[in-house]
Amino acid sequence: MDGSTLVSPSAEVIAPQRPARPFSPWLEAWRRFRRHRLALASTVVLLLMILAIALGPFVWKVAINDIDFAARMQTPSWSHPLGTDDLGQDLLARMLYGGRISLAVGLSAMFVAMTLGTVIGATAGMSRGWVGPALIWLTDLFLSLPALPLLQLVIYLFRDSLKAAFGLEGGVFVMIVVVIGGLRWMPVARLVRAQFLSLREKEFVEAARALGASKLRQVVRHILPNALGPVLVAATIDVAAAIIAESTLSFLGLGFPPDIPTWGRILYDAKDYLDIAPHWALFPGAAIFLTVLTINFIGDGLRDALDPRKVM
Repeated sequence: MDGSTLVSPSAEVIAPQRPARPFSPWLEAWRRFRRHRLALASTVVLLLMILAIALGPFVWKVAINDIDFAARMQTPSWSHPLGTDDLGQDLLARMLYGGRISLAVGLSAMFVAMTLGTVIGATAGMSRGWVGPALIWLTDLFLSLPALPLLQLVIYLFRDSLKAAFGLEGGVFVMIVVVIGGLRWMPVARLVRAQFLSLREKEFVEAARALGASKLRQVVRHILPNALGPVLVAATIDVAAAIIAESTLSFLGLGFPPDIPTWGRILYDAKDYLDIAPHWALFPGAAIFLTVLTINFIGDGLRDALDPRKVM
């Protein structure tokens, strides 16, 4: 014997197995989202736009209201990369500043619409008496109202009081966010109600109810997380709709004043000079178009990623 260990030919060497990773629905959703090429590319483009808007004023240090009549209506050049307007104001500086306001309006109005819609839809979906039908009747009533005339009426009635309470810029911002968000909650409420009506009869909710869980706990811990996918998709659509609504109000002269340049306000100021200075309207229009397009593609990707029945 040479001291070596004899091993039977039939013996198998079993390698230790790593414990399986726990399943994470969010990681699975991220994997599906990455496979949606358009949504992933749109996310990159939108992040680059947000980065440019956030850091651009620190790099391009030109005041948004500096007037230079000698540089009126200049086309894009090295000194003014996006050209100038009828007062010689630099359009790049105004575009960077206006992008902050336009995106802030879109996100804030989306938050207002999501909050109202989720609360009303969840209440209607969980109520079994007269409360649910009453809330749906209220939702249908708001859906039947014409949005743009109602926006104009509310802004006309409350503009002065909000300006006095929050200042000029703050009052206009609060007014536009509240009005747009307050008229965008109805589709979210109907969507959330439909999800709740379907989920409240599922076995896991019945089990939680049998164990004595309150309605609030059933909603927060069991129903709302499973209804979150369609709500997030609706949120992306609402951001785009809010940006378009703010641009429309500014284009009609009902939004921010001329010294606060949002993308819609820049378009409104450029409407009379399209034949001699098309660049003035081209860049804010392209920014609105690109932002809305990327957000819609991201919404498509989230819809596919958060749908458990979708196989990608």
